[in-house]
Amino acid sequence: MSKKDDLVTTIVEIEWCMFQNVRNVGGTAPCQRDYETFEIMRYSQAMSWSEATLESYLDDLSAAEESGRNLLTEKYARMMESTSPLEYERIKELIAPLDPEVTPLIERIVQIELKWQEELLEKYPHLVRRGRPIHSSEDTSFTTSFETYLRGELATYSPKTLDLYYDNIADHERKGTNLGMMTLEYMTKRYGYNSLEEAEARLTK
Repeated sequence: MSKKDDLVTTIVEIEWCMFQNVRNVGGTAPCQRDYETFEIMRYSQAMSWSEATLESYLDDLSAAEESGRNLLTEKYARMMESTSPLEYERIKELIAPLDPEVTPLIERIVQIELKWQEELLEKYPHLVRRGRPIHSSEDTSFTTSFETYLRGELATYSPKTLDLYYDNIADHERKGTNLGMMTLEYMTKRYGYNSLEEAEARLTK
């Protein structure tokens, strides 16, 4: 395995352990028992990151473990501001306040990635619609959009990781590369398709 594969594998293992310890209303969620799907989704996403970003995020996870924080619990809690606002009001005091200096950077990242998702929806509508809806305006108490999920996750990254993450996606944006497509390609290949076109054609039937 390459250094990047090693980094991603280690990150996914730590995230899975944290995911197992996320406490949900009503008990353990079905997705918390589905390692295969979790691994495919998280691995596919992380493979589009630069090695520097992966190393920094791994440092974030390690530091969180040492201090007793669960970054995945924090991520899902932050999402509730959009998906379950009444419940969020009851727990928001338990969530560390976000550094106001990182908020503009998070929003720049979100806008770039939303644009990429919209491009993918136009090109591969059946495939993209199998996943999350794109915009936070589509959130419900049962459905979390790509936008809300991304914003919640970015809020758990350290400033260093956010800077590296932004540098990576901004570089690809300048080159005209859609990193959302790269993630989707990894994912579809893990599910046995040879290409995005093959997956889209299969789902169209």
